[in-house]
Amino acid sequence: MIRKQPTARVRYAAGLTAGLVLLALAVAGGLAVGAQSVPPAEVFAALLDPDAPHASIVREVRVPRTLLAVTAGAALGLAGAVMQGLTRNPLAEPGLLGVNTGAACAVVAATVLLGTRSLHAVVWWALLGAAVAVVVVYLLGGRGAGRGTPEGLVLAGVAVTAVLGAVVSGLGVLDADAYGTLRMWSVGTPAGRELPVLWEVLPFLLAGAVLALAVAPALNAFALGDEAGRALGVAPGRVRLLGTLATVLLSGAATAAIGPVGFIGLVAPHVARLLAGPDHRRLMPYAVVIGAGLLLVADIVGRVVARPAEIQVGIVTAFVGAPVLIWLIGRARQNRRSASRKAVATA
Repeated sequence: MIRKQPTARVRYAAGLTAGLVLLALAVAGGLAVGAQSVPPAEVFAALLDPDAPHASIVREVRVPRTLLAVTAGAALGLAGAVMQGLTRNPLAEPGLLGVNTGAACAVVAATVLLGTRSLHAVVWWALLGAAVAVVVVYLLGGRGAGRGTPEGLVLAGVAVTAVLGAVVSGLGVLDADAYGTLRMWSVGTPAGRELPVLWEVLPFLLAGAVLALAVAPALNAFALGDEAGRALGVAPGRVRLLGTLATVLLSGAATAAIGPVGFIGLVAPHVARLLAGPDHRRLMPYAVVIGAGLLLVADIVGRVVARPAEIQVGIVTAFVGAPVLIWLIGRARQNRRSASRKAVATA
């Protein structure tokens, strides 16, 4: 008897299911691992009984921290997938293009200069800062969304990030007391957050996710170029507007919740593309799961490597993401050189 090979749809579903299982294991690790490890059986008991041993640690500290890490990681992974599709740029990512730093700068400025303390106001300031950063980076890119080189947009993002980072540091000098409350947040970490933070940003994250999934089919046609996209019935301006709005909502709300965290939006879509292919309708669910898992695992690693102290998740992701970025830039240059040689050979 000849066995039939599994279809692409079955393989895709199996891979996504495996990713969800691994994410569930990471969630269990997030609830159990920390300065004080809690056995899995006691974690389960603490979730069911508020009077169980370690219940306060698990229910009040690690559950909010884990949920925020999963939610923010999923949002950043999805935002990265949308941004790479919009710009046709494999190096696009909210952190590299200044979006996260723009949100952080707006939050710090509102806190230090205006005395803003309301969580609801902080979310809106983060969204405004993210939107302004996107516009500035695209303008500095020089040729509009998606038409500059990958390195050009990254350099514009690096410049914007450096300037905004300097603004954040300067504001800290102006009001050390106010900045002290934002010190841990400005590095990027889900530690010390409570569940109301998640409920506050969740509507914005859901709205961004709906927009991102809505533009996924159009991004497939958009990848062929503006003219080809128009021929296939896609309006490039509308796709850019909706995709940019989705990116701002996702990355701005995630930054408001846990602070600026880079490289998740860069790595997650690339891994998803290797597993699911270039179709954004199939790629985006993978990017959500991978982004959530990457940020949560990075948070767990930060708890373990310097125990009983902790390393913030934004620092851990930078150590992992920087080598990936260098490799991607090198590969992009090599691909362009190969294309140039082929063009010369066929001329």
